[in-house]
Amino acid sequence: MRIGEITSYLESIAPLEYQEGYDNSGLIVGRKDDEVSKVLVSLDCTEEVVQEAINKKCELIIAHHPIVFGGLKKFNGTDYVQRTVMLAIKNDIGIYAIHTNLDNVLPGVNAEIARRLGLQNVEILAPKKELLSKLVTFVPNAHLEEVRSSLFEAGAGSIGGYSDCSFITDGEGTFKAGEDAQPFVGEKGKLHREKESRLELVVPRRHEGKIVQALLLSHPYEEVAYDLYPLRNANKEVGAGMVGDLENPTDAMTFLRDVKDKMKTPLIRHTRPTKEKVQRIAICGGAGSFLLPAAKGAKADVFITGDYKYHQFFDAEDDLMIADIGHYECEQFTKVLIKELLMQNFAKFAVLLSEVNTNPINYL
Repeated sequence: MRIGEITSYLESIAPLEYQEGYDNSGLIVGRKDDEVSKVLVSLDCTEEVVQEAINKKCELIIAHHPIVFGGLKKFNGTDYVQRTVMLAIKNDIGIYAIHTNLDNVLPGVNAEIARRLGLQNVEILAPKKELLSKLVTFVPNAHLEEVRSSLFEAGAGSIGGYSDCSFITDGEGTFKAGEDAQPFVGEKGKLHREKESRLELVVPRRHEGKIVQALLLSHPYEEVAYDLYPLRNANKEVGAGMVGDLENPTDAMTFLRDVKDKMKTPLIRHTRPTKEKVQRIAICGGAGSFLLPAAKGAKADVFITGDYKYHQFFDAEDDLMIADIGHYECEQFTKVLIKELLMQNFAKFAVLLSEVNTNPINYL
């Protein structure tokens, strides 16, 4: 197995284009052509994790959090980031990070939390915008189905749980071919009228190039008329956090005790309950205070996340209960999720879970 085969599969689930601007997901150390026989999966990549990979003869570490966020200007071992990277390079161990891009997809970090808490009817809490475009093209009627099928196959026309979505309007196109043209229909130098269909489809921006290429290859005209319009529509399959429902309304404090048990956290810092019973639950792995307005907008009874500061707890304003279960505790099961994703596609490949507890926070 090569690193590139593994990372390409992971990026088909959590594309790098979905990571946040501050993030550094992707292959940090190593080359895509490097061969791998074992992978070590961890929440963080530290010196201790790299040493574990050395001991277990793993050639690749897949971590949720990137070891490098900003640029490194020196490699003299003066901090843990440099020492970790240097140790990996010296021992030919690749490091790959799958961070906020895994946070921002439906089968990602928050889905794992929702599954462990037994949430139903889950959906993205804050869907991302500006990830979609509208493709409009004009096709002679006799070739409509061929062109449309080609675009569907390339990834166009998906809206939520529906595929093969398009809109067609009948009309008439006109053109006059020049002397150097090779017209599919009509004659050079003469105005031609052709019965055509206006075909409209939604396109994921990350697939625009592939979809336009499919259009050009399947369309019969020498010069293909098409337009791409940016859309501000939210993509409901990509975004931060999740919200869902408990099967039945549950006593607020009983629910928190259940969360403490299921998420294996030593403590929960929370605001006072605003309802005797809770059912609608918003979640965000890691540091999610920025999603509080979205949690309120979704009519959540409880918002579960990590890294809340003292004054931020006041922002609950009795609209909901904030429950901070800890950053590490929110995401500790992410390595299990990554292993499961890998095993779905590489059933006979050795994927090991790190046994190193990388939580920098201790509780007395």
